[in-house]
Amino acid sequence: MPAASDPATNDLFIALAHPLRRRILRHMVEVAGEISPRELAEALNQPLSRLSYHVTVLARCRAIELVGTAPVRGSTQHFYRAAVDARWALMALEACVERTGRGRR
Repeated sequence: MPAASDPATNDLFIALAHPLRRRILRHMVEVAGEISPRELAEALNQPLSRLSYHVTVLARCRAIELVGTAPVRGSTQHFYRAAVDARWALMALEACVERTGRGRR
């Protein structure tokens, strides 16, 4: 188990403090596959710009990882998958679902 003072652990802890990032990560863990920010925005009923920002934060702390890209109408679509393996983080995601009953606050 990583030490509490480990920078990666601190980054993940801070990233999971935001309810939308917890929802994003929880959805990605449930899907257990590749998903784009656009697909996440539709699934979570959030604006793409807001969701993309939070996906970037999760990628920086290595809770998710970029697994591929695809050209789409002159742009590049990115695909991510959950990469969090910290047991405490997964337990926290489960606890949020159990506490609220739906996974939302």
